[in-house]
Amino acid sequence: MSESEGEIQHRYVVQVKEGKSIRISEAGKSELKELGMMDDKGKLKIKGLSAKMLSRMKKEYVECPVLGKDVNFIECYVCPNFISRISGQVYCKGEPLATTA
Repeated sequence: MSESEGEIQHRYVVQVKEGKSIRISEAGKSELKELGMMDDKGKLKIKGLSAKMLSRMKKEYVECPVLGKDVNFIECYVCPNFISRISGQVYCKGEPLATTA
């Protein structure tokens, strides 16, 4: 795959689904805290997103092709493989994730 200037190639296009609320994993929470998107009490604070949008995002999930399981969309949003979300689809780089466990 060749990359055009300023364009990132994606390996997967994943549908964003609604319906079941999946808890954010402890690794995901620590990542959010490191990025300054979650306070010590566990409240999400993402710049540029309203409380209504955050509430909606908490109720969405994706079938992660890299991890091979369903994950909360917010966890997907902060993943290094996340490229963008357009019309209910997530564009994912699909690269292996380094495990810290």
